[in-house]
Amino acid sequence: MPERDVTVGQLLLSEYQTLKDEQKSRIGFRDNLLYVTLTVVAAVIAAAAQARQPAMLLALPPVCVVLGWTYLVNDQKISAIGAYVRAELAPRLAALARAEGGEVFRWEAAHRRDARRLSRKIVQCVVDLLAFCVVPSSALVVFWAGGDVPAGLVAVSVLEAAAVTGLGVCVVQYAVPFGAGDADG
Repeated sequence: MPERDVTVGQLLLSEYQTLKDEQKSRIGFRDNLLYVTLTVVAAVIAAAAQARQPAMLLALPPVCVVLGWTYLVNDQKISAIGAYVRAELAPRLAALARAEGGEVFRWEAAHRRDARRLSRKIVQCVVDLLAFCVVPSSALVVFWAGGDVPAGLVAVSVLEAAAVTGLGVCVVQYAVPFGAGDADG
């Protein structure tokens, strides 16, 4: 069987396909985290209401922080893949292909110029804050307002409030200036 030479262009196209596959997988996983969060929130609230145990609401902050952090990390990786394709991979392939205007993979940049992109990014930031920060913060307020709460659980709830606040800061920091690093539009 004769040896086949692999070109740099073939390697770069293979890298591109691998990166796009990873990006697509991460987008699906990230988006499903919102559905998982909504399901967990509904289950915990229903269980706490049925059992008339506000302390059960203390399960929401750690779950929302873990799911929110996982969401944020995946979103950052999705953005990093897009940035790498735009800044590194596309120019190298364009040079190899001697592409007119030096452009390949135009969609990687074109969708970022959408007139509604900024408003979409602001809404996404608000949704992320609602799902991963406002809901668990509300659970903490309900717990604190529930009356006779043990000091140990108050201490736990304060730590949870700090974690939720920390996540909220990360969500906003990542979003500002609303889409500077977001790759999937």
